[in-house]
Amino acid sequence: MAIKNFEFKATAPDLHKIENILLTLQPIFIGEDHQIDTYFNVSAGRLKLREGTIENALIHYERNNIAGSKLSSILLYQHLPDKNLKQILIKTLGIKAVVDKQRKIYFIDNVKFHFDTVKSLGTFIEVEAIDKDEMIGMEKLKAQCAHYAKLFNIDEKDFIADSYSDMLIE
Repeated sequence: MAIKNFEFKATAPDLHKIENILLTLQPIFIGEDHQIDTYFNVSAGRLKLREGTIENALIHYERNNIAGSKLSSILLYQHLPDKNLKQILIKTLGIKAVVDKQRKIYFIDNVKFHFDTVKSLGTFIEVEAIDKDEMIGMEKLKAQCAHYAKLFNIDEKDFIADSYSDMLIE
């Protein structure tokens, strides 16, 4: 499934404060997921296998490493947990990095919110305005990200340019 996201990630020293702001909007709570994202060596973009208690997917994405909101082009393959898939990917591509995180997941319409505690890195908020069928349009996705960044009082210095895997490698 090909998906367009407009998204941002920011440091969030007080993750509970941001979550409490979101809760006033009565989002749909998907759950709390312990996720292991294994990133593989690829020539273009990023490829990760997500293993979680809620979400399990093979994800290839391309995105510029810029702070603030940015476009991501994503290919997503959702699957049942399968250790053989991981072994094939490890054997053929090799592991680039492993990200271990606790993630609370919420939705409001097409916008997904991640409240992340990442081992060795800290706490973060991710907001993804998702367009699964190219019916929403880029301008609305950008506006949604801007709205939530403002609502959560995200300061420009708090935006993160890199993926968690890049941050761990550095």
